[in-house]
Amino acid sequence: MPRISEDPMELEDHSMADAPPNGISGAHHPSTLDDDEGQASAMDDIDGPMEASESSANGGESIKSMRRRGLLPTGCCYDDRMKLHANADFGPTPHHPEDPRRIEEIMKMFKKAGLVYTGPDSELLDILRETPTKYMWRIPAREATKQEICTVHTPGHYDWVEGLSHMSTRDLRALSMKLDQGRASLYVGGMSYEAALLSAGGCIETCKNVVAGNVKNAFAVIRPPGHHAEYDSAMGFCLFNNVPIGAKVCQNEYPETCRKVLILDWDVHHGNGVQNMFYDDPNILYISLHVYANGDFYPGKPDNPMIPDGDLDKVGHGLGKGKNVNIAWPSQGMGDGEYLAAFQKIVMPIAQEFNPDLVIISAGFDAADGDELGGCFVSPSCYAHMTHMLMSLAGGKVAVCLEGGYNLQAISDSALAVARTLMGEPPPRMEIPSISKEAARVLAKVQAVQAPYWECMRPGIIDMQQLSKDASRLHDVIRGYQRQVLSEKYGMIPLFIQREALFRSFENQVLVTPDIQSKRKVLFIIHDPPELVAMPDIIDNTVDPHNGFILDGVTSYVEWGNEHGFGVVDANIPHYITHPEDLDAFMPRSPERSLQQQIQELVCYIWDNYLQLYDVEELFLVGVGDAYLGVKVLLTNRECKDRISGVVNFVTGNLRPVKSETDPELSSWYKNNSLVFVAADHACWSDEDLAKKVLKKRFGGVQKSTEIGLNRMMEAHAAEAQRWILKRLSPDITGHTTEDDK
Repeated sequence: MPRISEDPMELEDHSMADAPPNGISGAHHPSTLDDDEGQASAMDDIDGPMEASESSANGGESIKSMRRRGLLPTGCCYDDRMKLHANADFGPTPHHPEDPRRIEEIMKMFKKAGLVYTGPDSELLDILRETPTKYMWRIPAREATKQEICTVHTPGHYDWVEGLSHMSTRDLRALSMKLDQGRASLYVGGMSYEAALLSAGGCIETCKNVVAGNVKNAFAVIRPPGHHAEYDSAMGFCLFNNVPIGAKVCQNEYPETCRKVLILDWDVHHGNGVQNMFYDDPNILYISLHVYANGDFYPGKPDNPMIPDGDLDKVGHGLGKGKNVNIAWPSQGMGDGEYLAAFQKIVMPIAQEFNPDLVIISAGFDAADGDELGGCFVSPSCYAHMTHMLMSLAGGKVAVCLEGGYNLQAISDSALAVARTLMGEPPPRMEIPSISKEAARVLAKVQAVQAPYWECMRPGIIDMQQLSKDASRLHDVIRGYQRQVLSEKYGMIPLFIQREALFRSFENQVLVTPDIQSKRKVLFIIHDPPELVAMPDIIDNTVDPHNGFILDGVTSYVEWGNEHGFGVVDANIPHYITHPEDLDAFMPRSPERSLQQQIQELVCYIWDNYLQLYDVEELFLVGVGDAYLGVKVLLTNRECKDRISGVVNFVTGNLRPVKSETDPELSSWYKNNSLVFVAADHACWSDEDLAKKVLKKRFGGVQKSTEIGLNRMMEAHAAEAQRWILKRLSPDITGHTTEDDK
């Protein structure tokens, strides 16, 4: 592998090879990369490209010429001595996730794929002249200096790490056991200090060679990782925080060409150390995609509440506001769809607006498919696509620095995909799976949180503080309109709810026909709010009223019920119950668990105080959308099935079983007395075994709809559902019917 160096004497201390006296050194045979003896290659006396003002004695091109022709190579930094950092409890091959073999396996994969040169020395010179970008060029690692490390760390922390090299094996083992507890999660060994210096120095040299234009981009295969290390302490397998050190050194040494740095961290764990080091820095944009899980996923919430954590509302401080972007996944299990959506919706728009001079990828591969510690499913192809997008920034100046990743096969496959992309191979074609609803909500929240700081995040974001005090939420306007229409047509009025908490939550949400207490047949409709569909302007995202539509399939059922002599109870169940103190423009739907209690209280209140007391002979329940949960809770919480003539449900979401510990006959009754239309695209139809399960009695009289979406289902099955209800009426029940209905 060709080698790059700025200091011709830098390799003398560890006898890896002797660099020639020009700025960028000659070829170094790849077999020495994993040679523990550090034998020098015979090819070290062959010069490669030199500084722009020089030309090599053997006719090599200048850096300037190569850059103009687009022939700059991809760099690769690696040093076998970084494997010497090992767990003192187990020796050089520790039973620990942060295994020294992590970097070795990556380099083996690079060689196997032909990314580094492994052929005879005699052919290397021609390869360097004719195809300089065919292989990665080696960037030798060196030990970082104390001054470089203390650009982000305290001298006290440097001294603590240095002190590890003077401790006995017994003391190191005791310290490792102590550090492995709690949030520190760290082991140390006799060579940890030396390995940490090489890891930090390797990152520095990788970033400097990219900034200086000696290579077009580079991959630093280094360990121990760094992004958890705080300015004054080590934690999370990390001793020194490599990427911040590399970023600050480049800013200090190349102030004209490296002022703004983007650090993109796709490690599955939040880089708490990077965030805290640059939390008020306007020239470092830190974007992290990580599992947060409400603070329960490592590194979790800090012991010190003054230190920011990895939640999405941590945006930076002072001049650094907006320069900290946390895409905090709510759980493990995220994959290609979520990560690519995050890049397309958040990462790339913000990064392009920031317009960095250098991109450093904190490349942890523990979100990769196969890494049990991370528990996510990101494929090598996805890593390739994310890398390719980032290569469009900073004129292609991208430095990739290894962080986590603990499955040796997954980390090697993922690193290979990234390296191939850096070298110019197009990312493989891939089908992008759909994004989970939870992840989509997270991205919407990130957009809203970052909107004050980034123009690209503002379309569609509403500042509630700037709205008029007379502004009304559309949900309330629509319900008011429905109330007006139903009142004018059928005299329907709001049901009086005496219980204060329920009245505040469901005021005007339950409408009834005025003489319902005298009706012998009643429709109790429990439904979702109307569906809103709008086509915004593609330029400024504004929505004009004439481009918005309300889809309300329930109204036709209310109309049909009134025409056929039914009393109607229309219960509209909001996805979120708004309160005057709500100041956010975007309020996510209430979790089912919290909404279930309110629905249960409402439907049971209506049963206890009204329907149970009426002289109703034929009562039908109609459940629509997620609100059909109200049908289930009524049947399972009240002994009411003998008073109910039938149930009709329209289901697009959760399919709910109806069963009771105290009434063993309830499931059979539900099966025989219900008609449950389930959307054609429902997950239960995707598997034959699942389809068989939903046909069991506890799910009711399930039928597969030919339609998708609540309103289309209600329209398509209206005649069938209404005939089914009429056929179940007792012969002596009076009321308006037609011959077609009989």
